[in-house]
Amino acid sequence: MTRHVTDSWDHTYDVVVIGSGAAGLAAALTARLRGLTVLVAEKTDRYGGSTALSGGAVWIPGNFHLDAAGVGDTREKARAYLDATVGDRVSADRKEAYLEHGPAMLREFHDRTAVRFRYTPGYSDYYPERLGGAPQGRSVEPEVFDLKRLPPEQLRTMRRAGLPTYGLTTTSYDFRFLNMAARTWAGRRTSLKVGLQAVKDRATGRKPVALGEALIARMRHSLDRLGGDLWLAAPLTSLVTEDSRVTGVRIARGGEEVAVRAAGGVVLASGGFSHSTRLREKYLPAPTSAEWSAAAEGQTGDGLAAAMAAGAAVDLMDKVWGAPSVVAPGEKPFFLVADRGIPGMVIVDQAGERYANEAAPYHEFVDAMYAHDRPGAATVPSWLILDATSKARYVFMGLLPGQPFPRKWLASGFVKRAGTVAELAALTGLPAGRLRATLDRFNGFARAGHDADFGRGASVYDRYYGDPTLPNPNLAPLVKPPFHAVPVHPGDIGTKGGPVTDAAARVLRADGSVIEGLYATGNASAAVMGETYPGPGATIGPAMTFSWIAVNDIAGALGLR
Repeated sequence: MTRHVTDSWDHTYDVVVIGSGAAGLAAALTARLRGLTVLVAEKTDRYGGSTALSGGAVWIPGNFHLDAAGVGDTREKARAYLDATVGDRVSADRKEAYLEHGPAMLREFHDRTAVRFRYTPGYSDYYPERLGGAPQGRSVEPEVFDLKRLPPEQLRTMRRAGLPTYGLTTTSYDFRFLNMAARTWAGRRTSLKVGLQAVKDRATGRKPVALGEALIARMRHSLDRLGGDLWLAAPLTSLVTEDSRVTGVRIARGGEEVAVRAAGGVVLASGGFSHSTRLREKYLPAPTSAEWSAAAEGQTGDGLAAAMAAGAAVDLMDKVWGAPSVVAPGEKPFFLVADRGIPGMVIVDQAGERYANEAAPYHEFVDAMYAHDRPGAATVPSWLILDATSKARYVFMGLLPGQPFPRKWLASGFVKRAGTVAELAALTGLPAGRLRATLDRFNGFARAGHDADFGRGASVYDRYYGDPTLPNPNLAPLVKPPFHAVPVHPGDIGTKGGPVTDAAARVLRADGSVIEGLYATGNASAAVMGETYPGPGATIGPAMTFSWIAVNDIAGALGLR
């Protein structure tokens, strides 16, 4: 996917960006803020990438929102935490670049664009007990955005998450309380607040969105105001190089291939390879399937292939941003986040045994699924089992407390329902005696308030989505029928592997030399978070930060910084 020299250019820009998620749009915004011309080329007919399908949070230590909230974060604490989580799997200069430039990126976007975030108090780091971890959290999420501010064409072509919202606009902060609407007064007050706001929005004609949709809408709105170009249905076909320097790209557009010169550089922000069966089977642990991925469908490794053809070194190719998921027949994967923190629920392997803390950070849980997968006790799929009490009390798989499972889920056998544990074992193929023993043991832990096997509920992170009315927010016995079971797969929200980059987001060869003119950010690059996932937003935060860094490097080379 690399072509040497072209006789003529059809278009010329200072910066060409491949991909329109948060990484791509952050690069474009930075380019316009520096006075550079920019083109964003999006492969699909919808802009927003996987960011639009996400929670939209960013994890950036030391940012001004944390200062305003009195969190008391410092560079030293954050550095210690990255050392305790990422370790030396990633170079120190890349981690330091993130800590230095992330807060500056967030500040500039707040001051000069419509990109706005707010602190999410209490949403802890994923490993808050480790050195430098923040139990109170470092995550910020996008402010709600009114889609009426977008022109009709931009609204029509924006990627939408398609989550069950019941007409409500819910932030991640609100959801923590809404999940407990049947259990706490805070949950009931939040339900009333969100419901009244929905009535007001309908009366006034507002079209508010939250989470990743809000972030993408804010970024698209800002790019429109700043004057950047965005092409849809315009996939990258190759990079163009001259004397080992990347000078532009070839893009398929309108039935023909066009050559676009990048005077300053090309930024690959096209995501990973979650939807390439060939690449998944080549690099990722088995078993694997694109059907389990919640990443945007266009992520088939185009940027990866182009970079490798240009000589790029790659790393972390066997890693994903893990997301334990359930996949109903004919539907998109449902990512289990809060669902694994509720009491009265366990996840077992096909031998009927628990093998991990169900409430653990989702990335860690997927790692555990693969680590414990073995003949006779396979974990792919695992079975999530919950009783009638938990089904009635908590939000589960997008269903409100007590809301029945869809009939089609039951009729297809996707959801198993039984009046006894023995009957549930027969429906799932689990050994009845072993399953009964597992539930009895877990129920004993639940009554005692301590999970002696896996420590569920011991971490501040575990308890965030738990039930605060219980002695251990994550533990309650499974005793009330009917019992339900759904299969759980090791899904992902993106792959972590890609071209190796330096602290300026420049793509490197295996010998450490720089491929001039080529940058990579987000999931189109090897993750700065290495093999782990330090906190909520540790995907989008680095994506935006290193896009900002990359374009600043381009601007500096052009003498415009």
